[in-house]
This record gives sequence, structure tokens and C-alpha cells, in this order.
Amino acid sequence: MSSHQRISRKSFLNWFLGTSLGATILATLYPIFRYVLPPEVAEAPTNRVLAGKLSELPPNTGKVFRFGAKPGILVRTPSGEVRAFSGICTHLNCTVQYRPDFQHIWCACHNGHYDLQGKNIQGPPPRPLEAYRVDIVGDEIYVTRGA
Repeated sequence: MSSHQRISRKSFLNWFLGTSLGATILATLYPIFRYVLPPEVAEAPTNRVLAGKLSELPPNTGKVFRFGAKPGILVRTPSGEVRAFSGICTHLNCTVQYRPDFQHIWCACHNGHYDLQGKNIQGPPPRPLEAYRVDIVGDEIYVTRGA
């Protein structure tokens, strides 16, 4: 025998099949873990966003907008006042919407209702919606966290 040990065919096949099985398992599990773990989404760099245009929000309507990684809701009351709240229901984190027929904010998941001040008035939501400050500059509606 030479100074190098010879590897038998059987041990080479065992090694090759073992690493192939490990690579196959890894190639299968990696996409599953990437799917299950949520991606990192950057928050808004500031606490102020352009939520929409006043001309696009007639009285008695609402609009969901992005506030960083989470939704917000912009509401124009029947009297024309503009208000903004967190768009996440305080019950199970569903996205809320404005219902013009009820003239208040509604969560479709479990029939939760909020008045136009964001106060929970019916259904399972345990707390009011977080209120945001609204600034109107010309036709643009800016929303600031921490009203």
C-alpha cells in the first residue's frame, strides 16, 4: 500500500449518499423556514406620512393607508372633518375599514365597531383604536403618530 490510504468503493458510496441525503433535507427545509419566518420590514423612518389627498376623500368615506409596516385608516366624517387612526383592530389585529352605511369604523373579522373617535362601541374589541394627528397642507393629508 502507498502512503495514501485507499478509500473503498463501499465507504465512498456511503459518504456520497450520506452527504446527498443531508443536502436534500437542507434544500427542502430551508424554503420552509424562509416561508414560516416573517421577513423583516423596515418601519417608517419618521412618524409622519402622506396619507392621501383631500380631494380624493369625499365626506362620509374612509381610506386605508400604509404607516410604515402597518395599516392606518383615514376617515372623513359626514360633516367633513378628517381623522386618522391605527388600521389594526384591537381584538385580533385584523385590518379595519370605514362603513359609510354605519358611519363608523368596522372590523369584518368578528364584527367589531368603533365610533368616529376610535372608541370601541360594539363587538369584541377590548380597547379603542390609536388616534393619529392629521395635518392638511393644501390638498395633501399628513398623518403623524402620537396625537
